[in-house]
Amino acid sequence: MSDLNGLLHPEMTVLDVVSRWRETEAVFKRYDAQAGECICCRSLFESVQDVAQKYGLDLKSLLRDLEAARD
Repeated sequence: MSDLNGLLHPEMTVLDVVSRWRETEAVFKRYDAQAGECICCRSLFESVQDVAQKYGLDLKSLLRDLEAARD
């Protein structure tokens, strides 16, 4: 799913996010320790929302950090 009007949203895949905003890759790398594996390697085609649920990450914090990185 692509972005809606340039906005980052939880339904976007990790690939969508990183492709659109390269600087967000560093955010996913920071969350790798909490996830216990490389998010970009193992969950590239999953939505940000699904990634948060899968790895027990706080979705609001993840989205906030991704938004901050792309600004």
